[in-house]
Amino acid sequence: MKTPDKIDRNTFDKEIGVKVQRKLRAQSNEKKSIWFGLGMMGIVGWTIAVPTLVGTAFGIWLDKKYPESLSWTLSFLILGLLVGCLIAWRWVLKEHKEMNENNDENDN
Repeated sequence: MKTPDKIDRNTFDKEIGVKVQRKLRAQSNEKKSIWFGLGMMGIVGWTIAVPTLVGTAFGIWLDKKYPESLSWTLSFLILGLLVGCLIAWRWVLKEHKEMNENNDENDN
């Protein structure tokens, strides 16, 4: 009969083994270079920047066409920024999920 300490140690050893294998796989994966990481950051940046710029341009157009006491430009800039952040967040979560699924498949 195993004691709780041995059970905990076996579980810990397995977790460490899985993490070591994952790290070794990541180091040996030559497909993803520094350019891959920079590209990912660029995609996230553009995903946020484009809706923000579109919202700002639409706000400027509304300010010229329908002047109000509130700033359409500022309102749509903030709305575009929020939309861009939500799109980027969703995309990063999707990529993270796919990466974890690939790691789980390789662990088994």
